[in-house]
Amino acid sequence: METEGMLVDREHLAEIEKQAKAEQVVAANRFRRWASSYCPDAKYMNVGSDVQLRQLLFGGTLNSKDSDQAVPTERTFRVPNIDKVIEDGKDTTPKYRNITLHGIGVNLPAEIYTASGWPSVGGDALKILSGKVSSEFHFMDDDIDDVGDACGTVSDEYLSSNISGKNRRIHCSLNINTETGRLSARRPNLQNQPALEKDRYKIRQAFVAAPGNSLIVADYGQLELRILAHLSNCKSMLDAFKAGGDFHSRTAMNMYQHIWEAVEKKEVLLEWDPQPGEDKPPVPLLKDTFASERRKAKMLNFSIAYGKTPIGLSRDWKVSVQDAEQTVKLWYKERQEVSLWQEKRKEEATKHGHVRTLLGRERWFPSIARASRAQRGHIERAAINTPVQGSAADVAMCAMLEISNNAHLNDLGWRLLLQVHDEVILEGPSESAEVAKAIVVECMSKPFNGKNFLKVDLAVDAKCAQNWYSAK
Repeated sequence: METEGMLVDREHLAEIEKQAKAEQVVAANRFRRWASSYCPDAKYMNVGSDVQLRQLLFGGTLNSKDSDQAVPTERTFRVPNIDKVIEDGKDTTPKYRNITLHGIGVNLPAEIYTASGWPSVGGDALKILSGKVSSEFHFMDDDIDDVGDACGTVSDEYLSSNISGKNRRIHCSLNINTETGRLSARRPNLQNQPALEKDRYKIRQAFVAAPGNSLIVADYGQLELRILAHLSNCKSMLDAFKAGGDFHSRTAMNMYQHIWEAVEKKEVLLEWDPQPGEDKPPVPLLKDTFASERRKAKMLNFSIAYGKTPIGLSRDWKVSVQDAEQTVKLWYKERQEVSLWQEKRKEEATKHGHVRTLLGRERWFPSIARASRAQRGHIERAAINTPVQGSAADVAMCAMLEISNNAHLNDLGWRLLLQVHDEVILEGPSESAEVAKAIVVECMSKPFNGKNFLKVDLAVDAKCAQNWYSAK
């Protein structure tokens, strides 16, 4: 896969970069205008500077690791004099000027701290903060963060020297160095793509097939949850997957009474299996009508699979810890086997110092015997998460081996380009795309030497297209 690389439409990427940088300037100026209403010199600040942002938002906040240190209440910064300001008593415009930043006059809650103990002003911290302060102090939206992410992705990686030679392909480095055994990518990280619903610049559209070729993008459906159902032998989950349909929609229905009633009254469909000649369902689908509730259900499903606590969920949902705890209890009420399995994994990590994945790979926790309370909590979450994510990695690796070793696929000229977690991308001749797609689905649904020994089917969604975005 490293040798093959992915073909890139550089012209499309250049256009994305141009648009993203223009919107980044607009977003930065909007932030400065807001901030300058509380701190006049903020209109000259560098919004990309963590130090200046921290000073503006968290002036006076104590260091979480050393209470004798704090962010100053006021601080002077030397910045480029881009507005050509001439200071009093001077005749020429200096290249740099001093600005003084102080807090905005409200104690904003610091939820995330850096390793050195200072309030974080990274994207995750700002998103949490923007949901906690009132509209009077609202300063950020997801669009601003998406613009910055797009600029960094396009400028720093995809338009750089990572595109090799005249073939216009990006060749990343793939490594099996994650704790769960998943593949990771770097130089550049092609796995670092925005969520499809947030891909406002359609970055994936820049990854294309060569003339005469097509891409096949095949993705497992809810793989980690299917793994969890198998490992825990949870009857409720096994029955849900056997029944088919969208597991997250089923969870949402059980979480919210108004959704349950809508399904019972046939106002929405839990799932829909189109018949020949049908192009749309008779009534709306649950996942479309109650998209917000389904997103919360999806977050809950994966959070429990990964061992996240109600405290973490309350931050994600921007609700109280008590509300999050109540929702988690409701989830476990129908899935007690999962809770029992998770407790056994914690005991296994404590007693034996390791846990295992589906195929027997071990992750060791050598420090558990002397771990602090906080460290033990982290280890216990890892003990729950590793068998799930690690087993999903086992499945994905075996599937790639099945695909790579399939003689018919090789004869047709199809080759693997990239794996992104539960998704694989192949490229080959357009004339055999549908045949190749069927083979890929078969390989992924029966990844263990042509068989599937799990208690659940492995659902695979695959599409053929000329670019990555269109195949999603």
